[in-house]
Amino acid sequence: MNSIKIFSDSTSDLPRQWLEQYDIGIVPLYTVFGSESLRDGVDITTERLFERVSREGSLPKTAAPSPADFIQHFTPYIEQGMDILYISLSSELSSTYQNALLAGKEFPEGKVHVVDSRNLSCGIGLLVMKAVMAVRNGLDIPEIVRLLEEMKPRIDTEFVIDTLEYLYKGGRCSGMQNLIGSLLKIRPVIKVIDGKMTPAYKVRGKREKALEQMLSNALSQKDNMDLELVIVVHAMAEEDALELQKKLQEQTGAEVALATAGCVISSHCGPKTIGIIYAKKS
Repeated sequence: MNSIKIFSDSTSDLPRQWLEQYDIGIVPLYTVFGSESLRDGVDITTERLFERVSREGSLPKTAAPSPADFIQHFTPYIEQGMDILYISLSSELSSTYQNALLAGKEFPEGKVHVVDSRNLSCGIGLLVMKAVMAVRNGLDIPEIVRLLEEMKPRIDTEFVIDTLEYLYKGGRCSGMQNLIGSLLKIRPVIKVIDGKMTPAYKVRGKREKALEQMLSNALSQKDNMDLELVIVVHAMAEEDALELQKKLQEQTGAEVALATAGCVISSHCGPKTIGIIYAKKS
């Protein structure tokens, strides 16, 4: 058994088979409907989330794992003599990172190492996979942390949001913006910049136009793209995701994986959200 256990949280949106194959630990965030707290990916799936929002007409809140949650997940591995390397959701988006730091202080010094991904979804996932490969190559935690810190600014995360409804329900756009956007079929595109979800531009017209623009943006970086792993992530948009995956593979030669967005990410962005995530070369 490796002496280092890699952890992330449910917002990393890593495919379940990768979690099992590479023995990656996941600490779930929460989606909260009223007084009911549901663990992302454990007690509720993305499909059931959308069904419930459609039925009830309101979005859940989202909540970070508590320090106690982290302690519960970390303790069995610490007791086996392992060290923990946890890669978190951006500290700009959640208190998840801070709570993991607090939990780490409950263990002997140097046993728990926490890295702020400054990203979300499979932007975190790319960092996790880099850490997994580094462990397999025999690197120690300080060396892996240096690798991750160098890689973080090179991650490019871009999403097309299909509907303004979830942004409106979540208080991220006004009723008038939602109405006008819906009438004009405006689709916002979100990028992660400095650890935050930032509106990058808007595409007016058919959904296909927005997806083609996002694909074009990625392909414009083809010569600067780390082809080892590119990820297409989606929320109930598998057909479009498969088409993007195919085009990216054909036009870049990259290893392109498919992932499904979890409940926390989906509750902010809504159904049919789709993204392309890759790292630029160092």
